[in-house]
Amino acid sequence: MSPTRVVLLIPTLDRSGAEKQCTLLATRLPRDQFDVHVIALTRSGPYADVLSSAGIPLTLIGKRSRFDPSSFWRLRRELKRLQPDILHTWLFAANSYGRLCAGVIPHARIVVSERCVDSWKAGWQLWLDRQLIAKTDRLVGNSNGVVEFYRELGVPADKLVCIPNGIDLPEPGADSAGRTELLQELNLPADAFVAGFIGRLARQKRVEDLIWAVETLRQIRPRLHLVLIGDGPERERLEEFTRSVHCTENVRFLGHRDDAARFLPALDVFCLASSFEGMSNSIMEAISYGRPVIASDIPPNRELVISNETGFLCKLADTVGFMQYLRRFYDEPGLGERMGNAGRERIRTEFGIQQMVDRYATLYHQLTGR
Repeated sequence: MSPTRVVLLIPTLDRSGAEKQCTLLATRLPRDQFDVHVIALTRSGPYADVLSSAGIPLTLIGKRSRFDPSSFWRLRRELKRLQPDILHTWLFAANSYGRLCAGVIPHARIVVSERCVDSWKAGWQLWLDRQLIAKTDRLVGNSNGVVEFYRELGVPADKLVCIPNGIDLPEPGADSAGRTELLQELNLPADAFVAGFIGRLARQKRVEDLIWAVETLRQIRPRLHLVLIGDGPERERLEEFTRSVHCTENVRFLGHRDDAARFLPALDVFCLASSFEGMSNSIMEAISYGRPVIASDIPPNRELVISNETGFLCKLADTVGFMQYLRRFYDEPGLGERMGNAGRERIRTEFGIQQMVDRYATLYHQLTGR
């Protein structure tokens, strides 16, 4: 029997969460069972090199606008040429285009990946999601919160599957720089207590809450510093806010870094105050490095952070709560290490890349009857 042909359709190959998971899946599916092709709907990106090194064929469609008829027809032709057994789409644009083009591959099973509790979607986008349910064999959420969101949207329970993101634990000694060197690189004192954030500086991330918590607590715990790694539409406003509360000496904006994970060993605690998420890759990565986490108490974060065991959960917009938990980690030596170790072990047993790949492989086999 020939391998099952799988086409993974995703808008871009930028260095972001969904793109990383798609690339991990494409490169780790067993070659004797699956013939994998990747289609980038809009543009390529850094993960194209990873796919090329693994010998995964890549097609770029080049969508130029929200609805681009020429790219729609190019995608139809490519799907008709490839004739996949499984078409697996990722994120709204690819999920929409892929299902709208599915008529040229009538025998294919359609798997849709949703990566976030998509409260940002406009009414027309939610309407289109509902219209395309009939063209969906399975909708995969990366957290139970995402699955529940789409169940409430009207997706039948028998079409819904939860497959969490996968992540590998860093190898012991894999970091070329130790904490002392990293603190020097960040221009922080050797005795600094460092809270950190990695992610897009967008309104949903509520980074201002973290700055407020640090600004308040540093008045009585002056060794406290905050490192923000990432870029986005809110950066200029957040930098101005930091200046306005006279906190610039205690907050570092590093911008986008391809090597963001390299700074995790410098952190005493990782923070995420988001109003909505899917399954946060940044939380998973922080935990994999043995960092304890303080996060907003939203459903997807609850699946990653066990409060009082691997970190703490705060009510949404609760800057006082973030401050209080930062103070606990600051004042209780050993608490962060104990919680960090517990989180790392949980990542090892429940959220490994191989577990993620095996779950998708099982789903593909179920849908094709192989």
